Order: sequence, then C-alpha cells, then structure tokens
Amino acid sequence: MEHIFRVPRSELENRISKVQAGLERDGIDVAVVIQNVDLYYLTGTIQQGHLLVPASGHPVHLVRKSLDRAREESALPDVRPMKRLADLEPALRTLGFSDQATVGLELDVLPVNLFRRYQTLLPGARLVDCSPVIREVRAVKSAFEVGLIEEAGRQSHLIYQEAARVLREGMTEIELAAHLERVVRRAGHHGFVRFRAFNQELYHGHLISGPNGAVASHLDTPLAGRGLTPAVAQGAGYRAIRRSEPVVMDLSGGVHGYLSDQTRVFSVGPLSQEFKDAYQVCRDIQELVISKAVAGVPCGDLYSAAVEYARSAGLADNFMGKSPNQVSFIGHGVGLEIDEMPYLSRGNTHTLSEGNVIAVEPKLAFPKRGAVGVENTWLVGQDRPRALTITTDDIIEVD
Repeated sequence: MEHIFRVPRSELENRISKVQAGLERDGIDVAVVIQNVDLYYLTGTIQQGHLLVPASGHPVHLVRKSLDRAREESALPDVRPMKRLADLEPALRTLGFSDQATVGLELDVLPVNLFRRYQTLLPGARLVDCSPVIREVRAVKSAFEVGLIEEAGRQSHLIYQEAARVLREGMTEIELAAHLERVVRRAGHHGFVRFRAFNQELYHGHLISGPNGAVASHLDTPLAGRGLTPAVAQGAGYRAIRRSEPVVMDLSGGVHGYLSDQTRVFSVGPLSQEFKDAYQVCRDIQELVISKAVAGVPCGDLYSAAVEYARSAGLADNFMGKSPNQVSFIGHGVGLEIDEMPYLSRGNTHTLSEGNVIAVEPKLAFPKRGAVGVENTWLVGQDRPRALTITTDDIIEVD
C-alpha cells in the first residue's frame, strides 16, 4: 500500500490559529478559502471545496470533490460534503454568522466571475480581501516546513550532481533538461512549480546556454531562455551546447509541495574569463545581500544595496536582465509557491522576519553572448541566514 503523506494536525492547527489572529485583527468574521495552495496549507489537501475559518472557533472544511480523499489526506476533524456552491450560505448560517457578516475571500487570485457569484449568494455580507492575512502567515515558516524545503534542497543537489556527470558539448538544452527532469522526478519531485501571480507559470525550471541565456521573455524573472515554442517562450530549447560558454541551470527541488530555488553555472571546458568575472560579481552581490539579510531589515534596502554594487561594477544595465527588460527585485520568498512574500524588491518597506525563507538570485545578462548568476534558498533569522541549498557556488566546469 502506498504511503499517504499527512501534514500533522498540530501543524495545521497552529497555522489556522495564526490566520484567526489576523482575521480578528483586521475585523474579518470568517475567511472562505478556496485557492489550491492556501487550501493545502490550511487543510493538508487540495481537494475541491471551501475551508471556512472563523475568527474564533473551529474551522469547517466543505468538500465537493473528492470527499473521501479529503478525509483521508487531511488531519482536520470536521470535513463535510458540499454538493453545490449554494451550500455555502446555509453552512455559514449554521456556524452562527449573520447575513451581514464580514467575509474574507482571496481576492488577489479569485476570478471576477466567481466573486460575482459569491456576491449573489451572500447579498448582505461585506466581502473583503483576506489574502494578506494568509500570505503573511505563510511567509513565516515552521520547523516542519523548513525541513521539507531542506529536503527539496537536497533533491535539487542531485540534479546538479547528475548534470556534472552527463553534460557534454553538442547536447541540446532540451536533451539535457529532459534527462535531469527524469532524474529528479524519480527522486520524488512532484513536477509542479507553483506561482501565485497571474499569467506566471513554470514547469521545473530553466536550463539555458550561451546566447539563449540572455533572451528576454514575458516571465517575471531576470532570465528566461528561448524555450521550444512561442506558446511557452521560456526554458530549454533546441540549441546545442558549446564549449566555454555559460550553461545556466535555474532548477527547483519539490517535496510535498514545498520548493527550493537554486541556480548554478556550468561550462564544458573552462568558462571564458569575461563570464568568470561577471559571475564573481554575482557571488559578491549574493554575499553582500546575505550579510545584511537579518530580521528587521527592510526588503527594499537589500535590493538597493545589490543595485548599487552592480552599478559600481559597471554592470547596472545588465543586472537582473538587460535593460529595458530588467526585473525590480533581487530575491523573493519561497515555500509552496515560488513567488511568496517577502519580496526583496525596489522600494519595499516590508521588513524581514525570523522564519522567512528567501531565494536571493543576482544575475547578469549579456545579449547575444550569454548570462550568469547564482541563487540559493536561505532561512532568515536574527543572525546571518542559513543556506537550505547545498551545491557548491563555484562554476562547475566539466570536460
């Protein structure tokens, strides 16, 4: 019989209690949670339904499909059937909420047409955004979550070890990427890399070489690659890898939904000195940011420090993409989604908290030549962050 992973009940209850404190603080009577990742975070299952989280009292999980699986996967005690969306209003009434209750919805991701249905079903309720509450709680990881992200980091290490073993001149990007994806899937990677932001999507990561490394695209990342088709426009393509050029591998680990984020630079034979020098700038920026990334520091200050260093090195126009296609961040939160809070972005006054898990990713793009960069996943504390990814930061040169 297959082992079924379960988020411990104590872990779920601790998360829910923190969300409830945020709801009470913000004057929200009850949160109605439906987004897959938020559901998984608070229930341990992504089965289709609604989690009702009152500001005080016990949550109720209403499941449309599959009820049996939700009861099997979730450690929450109150999992009930929900046949149709119209069942929501009587369920709220049963929990003691009046027609005029303040109801929280995940308005950052909820489709407008579905929001309008809730307006029709709950005509007297005040519908407000509860996403900030949930996302703020999710941004601070428990020891349980950190353990899973560390495991994802060890999983991604296997990818880079295998890449060093098989990378050869003449391989296409997609040939190498497909081989590495097979390796990491067999190691337990769940395949998805989830974004919260609209129209952002990613399969496993990017493996891009030479000039393809600096090809800009729609994705809100500093590097993207050409990809196989304009229908996707990112990641590995059909290009053959050549000697002494940078091969950038920005790949994730994934364990029970939790992600690690890591970038390394490979080369067949010695990498050209131009790119070695640029890569050292990336490593210097990573060290600068990490040396300052402690609880209480404004996120925007870390971005500003990174940009200033790139400017002093004469590489401001190449930093985090080639101008005008640059992104305005140096790092981001990582967890069940690859774009979680906090964002180490321009002008962000939000401060780091102990327990944040962040990816820091200084990268440089040189059009028609290539790109370099380094990225690791870190646990923020009162002192220097602890790395949760373990592969050497050195350029990995293979014969």
